[in-house]
Amino acid sequence: MSKSRYIAPRFGKSSSRGRYSVAAQNEERVKTMTNWLTQYGMDLAAALWLLGCWAGYAAFAKRKARTTFCISSVLHHYRKQWMLSMIRRENRITDASLLSSLERNASFLASTAMLIIAGLVTTLASIETVHATLATVPFSRLTQTPLQLQFKVMLLLMIYIYAFFTFTWAMRQYGFCAIMLGAAPLCVSRTPEVDRFARHASKVIDQAGLSYNYGLRAYYFSLSVLAWVFSLWLFVLAVAVVVAVLYEREFHSKTLRSMIQASDLKETGSDEAA
Repeated sequence: MSKSRYIAPRFGKSSSRGRYSVAAQNEERVKTMTNWLTQYGMDLAAALWLLGCWAGYAAFAKRKARTTFCISSVLHHYRKQWMLSMIRRENRITDASLLSSLERNASFLASTAMLIIAGLVTTLASIETVHATLATVPFSRLTQTPLQLQFKVMLLLMIYIYAFFTFTWAMRQYGFCAIMLGAAPLCVSRTPEVDRFARHASKVIDQAGLSYNYGLRAYYFSLSVLAWVFSLWLFVLAVAVVVAVLYEREFHSKTLRSMIQASDLKETGSDEAA
């Protein structure tokens, strides 16, 4: 009768192989992540630069408008005066025409945004062809990949989608104000009820104007993204230039000074401005 021999399991080699396999996988992941950050990290940083400057300027302008004159705060004063004058007028055809003109401006830019969105979607569908075409431009960034170009086009697409929504919301708010204009009472003397109606009607127009302004900012910043297609540093400079242009026009333009002097405004700032 033969005795069966017990063979002990060997764990040493298999466990060391397992540890080596896990370490190799971790090393491969780190290497892949490092390569990805090296190739696309600057693009992500540039996108954050754009969003940071955009959001930062919006917050800065809203806060500064409460302590000093800007286009939005001065226009709030004129809109309130407009509503007070409208209430005392029996014939309001001029007021309706003014509102229609403001609504048409927003409608035109919303329609333009839709056309641009359609063009950008078409560009995404033929990104390889566009990349090859841009490579023939002497001053373009020849090192960018089709994926990097696609990222820039998608960023532009999101900007114009945002612009479309802000312009269409401005159109709706101008429509709301047109309804309020039709419901406005006819009063010769200035009473607390007249002041209340004029104040709230001007707030509706203010909100429409702010939405229109946000859409215009989207257009401005989208132009800086076009510079990114050719050069990263040109894009960084373009974003800074857009912020400088917006600041100069909203807070230090000759138009602003003329509007302030026309009404001899003394009080600075407005809570309605943004």
